[in-house]
Amino acid sequence: MIYEVFRQERKGQAFAHAGSLEAPNDEFAEEYAREFYGRRQESEALWVVPRTAVHEIDDFVDELGRNYHRVDGYSLKVKLKEARDRAGTSPS
Repeated sequence: MIYEVFRQERKGQAFAHAGSLEAPNDEFAEEYAREFYGRRQESEALWVVPRTAVHEIDDFVDELGRNYHRVDGYSLKVKLKEARDRAGTSPS
């Protein structure tokens, strides 16, 4: 079975994906992870999970049409003008 290992370098930091390993069961996976990612005290904590327990979420609905992936984001002026036009308070 394939396991994914996530490690925390220092207390309080976020966990980051460290790598994958193959083990016959959870007990061996934990020992392998300790050996590969913890023996030199380079990790504060480890998470070891079967790959089948990791689920991808890729369907994000963007109801307002915002694009945070672009450097310039979305135009607030355009959104404000649209809102004012709908409300009937647009300056002439």
